[in-house]
Amino acid sequence: MKKKITVIPGDGIGPEVIKSAIKVLEAVASKFNHEFTFQYAKLGGVAIDEEGTPLPQSTIDLCKNSDGVLLGAVGGPKWDTLPGHMRPEKGLLGIRKALNLYANLRPVTAHNSLLDASTLKKEVVAGVDLMIVRELTGGLYFGQPQERRQEPDGEAVVDTLYYKKSEIERIMKQAFELARLRRKKVTSVDKANVLESSRLWREVAEAVGSEYPDVQLEHMLVDNAAMQLIRNPKQFDVVVTENMFGDILSDEASMLTGSLGMLPSASIGGEGPGLYEPIHGSAPDIAGKNLANPLATILSVAMMLRYSFQLSEEADTIETAVTKVLEAGYRTGDIALNGEQVLKTEEMTEKVIDNIQLAVTN
Repeated sequence: MKKKITVIPGDGIGPEVIKSAIKVLEAVASKFNHEFTFQYAKLGGVAIDEEGTPLPQSTIDLCKNSDGVLLGAVGGPKWDTLPGHMRPEKGLLGIRKALNLYANLRPVTAHNSLLDASTLKKEVVAGVDLMIVRELTGGLYFGQPQERRQEPDGEAVVDTLYYKKSEIERIMKQAFELARLRRKKVTSVDKANVLESSRLWREVAEAVGSEYPDVQLEHMLVDNAAMQLIRNPKQFDVVVTENMFGDILSDEASMLTGSLGMLPSASIGGEGPGLYEPIHGSAPDIAGKNLANPLATILSVAMMLRYSFQLSEEADTIETAVTKVLEAGYRTGDIALNGEQVLKTEEMTEKVIDNIQLAVTN
């Protein structure tokens, strides 16, 4: 198989974890006789510095002319004082919109070897295996108007939470299809007791759910969902929610595993390529020090192989390699407890590659 991948290293630790991901992709290509070619693009802070915009048109063009997009991280305090339309994060929102990537998939899996790294009790975290499906191109982040205003009695501000019924329907169908491949349960999260947008969200969830009689549907208010993720996370299978709620809940859920450095994500839905990225930030405090945890980015590669390239065996091989490395006791600083062996970014990457090369293929 031949595939072209657009690589966006981004800011902070982005280039370091992307370097690890490329090495893993090359190891997979060698083992399974594939050919992956890479083209590089700029987005975020580095694009602002070098191109004067967080999302150059050349980046959009490269992404559209590829089979998959792999992103490191964007942002950092260097650009925090820029106006909103020039922030690095605008580049990330923009590329998702340009590629029509309306569904963000964030799997949260508790590795038995990392249960002690979580701040929650082992018995609460053990066995957690859930998927958050976040609507990605609507809601408060994109609704208009979005502005500051001068009113007669002073300054005011407005953000608009806007959704079309069709946008809710497509994210719901994505969630139900995923649930059919898992444990057949969908939890739709909203704020229907207050927001009109959430009342439509709930109505559409019911309508789409009627098309999937084999999948259980439950509704949960977002404040209760935030509590239940800490109280009893094992009750969840697929959680589907709108853009801002999903942004918040997915970061909360990530800490069930002990570190943001462990969780991958996939942004899919458009006719073109999917975008794959770790959910951690750019961590500028450790950038360039070979300290970053590459596992979330490596697991994002596995998601790319599974969802964009339909290479399930190759994806399984990467995920199994990561599990074996953790079971062997290897750690980066963010997931290490006292006395555990701490590896550098490059060392952890090599351990994963070693296990990929040793894997028995069908």
